[in-house]
Amino acid sequence: MSQRIPDFNLLVSTGRMREFDCRSELIYLLSEIGDDSATAKASGIPGLVLAKTSLNPFEAIRRLKELAKKRPWEFRFTLKLIPIEKVVPTEFDLIVQAATELANSKISPEEKYRITINKRFTNIDRRKLIEAIAKHIPRKVDLEHPDKIVQIEILGGITGISVITPNDIVSIVKLKRKLRGGTA
Repeated sequence: MSQRIPDFNLLVSTGRMREFDCRSELIYLLSEIGDDSATAKASGIPGLVLAKTSLNPFEAIRRLKELAKKRPWEFRFTLKLIPIEKVVPTEFDLIVQAATELANSKISPEEKYRITINKRFTNIDRRKLIEAIAKHIPRKVDLEHPDKIVQIEILGGITGISVITPNDIVSIVKLKRKLRGGTA
């Protein structure tokens, strides 16, 4: 029995019980940056929404960040945005294969990286998964100041994977705090 894999390229966090509000807000915000065909749906995990944009997810997040700087009041339910490049079933070997392929194609030999795993509703061992992926990435590791991050988001039966820079994840909460003159 195979599980249907949802088609999404943005993982968005919101407050618990605010998923419906966040979905509506996201569709509006994505239309404001040029995507009138965006979709969003609850992930089945409290506080997380899956969105699909026709834009490159990195570009969409960059545009949303700029919009949040100009009109922060329009971001009431969208708390954090993470680009997703590949979605696979939550199976150890499939995650290792997808993460390794993506990392080796996007991390240049001189760049340093780290692997970050956020897991929800799974028994996969984080340490074993990191070790299995890292042994296939012939690059230097830097846990404190990586050039790239292999971001793995396990959501029960599905897993989203990206290779990102530290600036590719946008926290609207931190951005608003910074705009008010606080520290991010």
